[in-house]
Amino acid sequence: MKKILIYSTAYFPFVGGAEVAMKEITDRVESYEFHMVTALMDRTLPRKEKVGNVMVYRVGIGHPMADKLMLALRGHKKGLQLHKKLQFSAVWSLMASYNGFAAQTFAKKTGIPHLLTLQEGDPIEYILHKVRFVRSWFNKIFTEATALTALSTYLLNWGLDMGFKGTLKEIVPNGADVARFTKIHPADEIRAIRDSFGFAPGAFVVMTASRLVVKNAVEDVIRALPFLPEHVCFAVCGSGELLSHLEGVVEELGLEQRVNFLGNKSHEELPKIMQASDCSIRPSITEGLGCSFLESMAAGLPTIGTMVGGIPDFLEDGVTGFACEVQNPKSIADTIMRVMDLSELEKKTIQRNAMAVINDRYNWTYIVKRMNHFFKEICA
Repeated sequence: MKKILIYSTAYFPFVGGAEVAMKEITDRVESYEFHMVTALMDRTLPRKEKVGNVMVYRVGIGHPMADKLMLALRGHKKGLQLHKKLQFSAVWSLMASYNGFAAQTFAKKTGIPHLLTLQEGDPIEYILHKVRFVRSWFNKIFTEATALTALSTYLLNWGLDMGFKGTLKEIVPNGADVARFTKIHPADEIRAIRDSFGFAPGAFVVMTASRLVVKNAVEDVIRALPFLPEHVCFAVCGSGELLSHLEGVVEELGLEQRVNFLGNKSHEELPKIMQASDCSIRPSITEGLGCSFLESMAAGLPTIGTMVGGIPDFLEDGVTGFACEVQNPKSIADTIMRVMDLSELEKKTIQRNAMAVINDRYNWTYIVKRMNHFFKEICA
């Protein structure tokens, strides 16, 4: 069985959409053996353990920033040590991050092919600013890669702009767990969850599942509420560095009865929260893809987003969802009003269109088929 070495800056229990996608793919691919080098970031974690279908090796001292830098500068050495024993057929880097430096160096020293997968959600300008002092090395992650996959048209074009020269390139998006988010839960359970939001009876509930960071623009939704009827309320699932600031904005605007911060919610809880809500929104400033959009669409919610990054690949205004303007609370309010004015027939048509897109391009069976193709090509 051929073996593939993965480099990822973080992995379970530290997860975002990219890490979840990596696990979904590797758990479903049985014809390859996967090994991963990642940053330790927590000294209580084991240095070596099996996570799903991946043997994970953690490097570092247990300090997040120090370990990321150590992965970038010295991570290739752990890979070389493993390569002597395991003889990898390819190296796969999850994003052009700290791990990308290690993967590029490993590939250069061994001569084995390098698959680069772009799943970045941060603004490209921000990424390039972070790497400004090592820009020439960062460029090599792209220019020396053998193959390239990207979540979206937006990220694939970025990879090409950064100098990727290979012929193996394709958009391979992340998927939605359709079965989990389409499952119908008992009506009394959904009513209990809706009551737990703490909003007045008859509320129109707009929800979001977002990290509380600048790029997800949760503040813009809060600032849209004064433009909307008082029965429109906002349920926020997620945590992050902006929580205290956002709570201050709610207090400043006198919206304590209309906004509830629910904290992080598991993938078991989110489908029920979505089904207890009336609309989903994330007015992103930038977005690599945005799995939360696909999940809310699968849950049957009218979904609002901005036409940035990878979102236009699946969200078409008035067809599969609704589009608002970036950093424009009044536009957000107007778009929510559009959703509130939908007839039941219009809602069902939007839901049907959204599910057709998800079933066609954003299901794990399709995605794993595409990745298997890449593994076969690159390992050859």
